[in-house]
Amino acid sequence: MPAQGSGRAVCLDLDGTLIDSAPDLAAALNRRLAANGLAPLPLDSVKRMIGDGARALLSRGFAAAGRPLDDDALSAELARFIPDYEAHALDFTRPFPGVEAALDALAEAGFVLAIVTNKPEGATHAILGRLGLDRRFATVAGGDSFPVRKPDPGHLTGTLARLGIPPGDAVMVGDHRNDLLAARGAGVRAIYAAFGYGEEDHRALGADAAIDRFDALPEAVAALFADPA
Repeated sequence: MPAQGSGRAVCLDLDGTLIDSAPDLAAALNRRLAANGLAPLPLDSVKRMIGDGARALLSRGFAAAGRPLDDDALSAELARFIPDYEAHALDFTRPFPGVEAALDALAEAGFVLAIVTNKPEGATHAILGRLGLDRRFATVAGGDSFPVRKPDPGHLTGTLARLGIPPGDAVMVGDHRNDLLAARGAGVRAIYAAFGYGEEDHRALGADAAIDRFDALPEAVAALFADPA
């Protein structure tokens, strides 16, 4: 992989873009709902709640189950949710089809790879490591890596500063409005991962391209950086 400070960067969201983690997140949420005597939520509903971190997931989940939480109750539930989720984070979670080959193709084309996720950095490293993907990324920026996180563009510009790569030489890939808003605010190209957990109208938030499967990413990135005719 190119050294930091050289080449161009492809920054990737984690949940719903690189990995299909919704089954484990939904299972952990439903365990907390069950512990409170509430009915489980279907996977498709939980997918739409992912993208703003565990606290937001719990808040949305309990509200959808009919029992909104105040701040103190939410903090207590979060303290129980985090260790339980981390213990089961890879029960069902896997990379999306085509991830490894696409990452290899991007690296061979000279792109530096980075993760930009609202999941905590430590948990992200642990998941990537257990999936055998950690070594592929020059840096991992989690939701606790900087004072801000997506959709704040500072999360993305901070990641690029670590790499020594300017915004004009980077692309952000993600399935959530947070990814596209962060990219737009940072002056970074954006590719919408339409196969993830977001909604199709997020393309209107400034995506330069969209892909329906992960193995289409190398071609989409090459097209964005192609020299004009």
